[in-house]
Amino acid sequence: MKSNWFLLTLCVTAQLIYGQETAQVHQSGDAVKLELPSAINPLHLSDEEWKKKLDAETYYIMRERGTERSFTGKYWDNHENGIYICNACKLPLFKSETKFESGTGWPSFYDPLRKDVLSVAKDNSHGMTRNEVLCARCKGHLGHVFDDGPKPTGLRYCMNSAALEFIPNGKLKLK
Repeated sequence: MKSNWFLLTLCVTAQLIYGQETAQVHQSGDAVKLELPSAINPLHLSDEEWKKKLDAETYYIMRERGTERSFTGKYWDNHENGIYICNACKLPLFKSETKFESGTGWPSFYDPLRKDVLSVAKDNSHGMTRNEVLCARCKGHLGHVFDDGPKPTGLRYCMNSAALEFIPNGKLKLK
């Protein structure tokens, strides 16, 4: 029953993300396989639509480029298996297998699910230059990427918990 509920949730999420024609969800026993489309269609909403869709903290972080305080977000110390998706548009972003303890107090990953799910822009705020990480679909601010992460990539995607939603399931397999 639990597996069927998860599959139903995953199917609905996939349909919201990609539309019925482009997402394929398959189940074999307890294993669920989600085949992502080859291209990501942009999502354009007005500020008013985002304000209705997102809670105040998520809107501040994702649409106004805010940052939550370290060690306060719900995922910085999460060790469950599953995937992390964009909290605004539900695009799958990271697998839990790429999450690591950075000591920063924010959830950190060394590799995205696919390179095209993220975009990077220069951020010159606060008197420094950093690489801002955005969701490729909705252009929501997720955090920043630094070059001090572990192998194999050497990258540290330092994300805000409020910009993410976690879907637990150790059996989820992404193509």
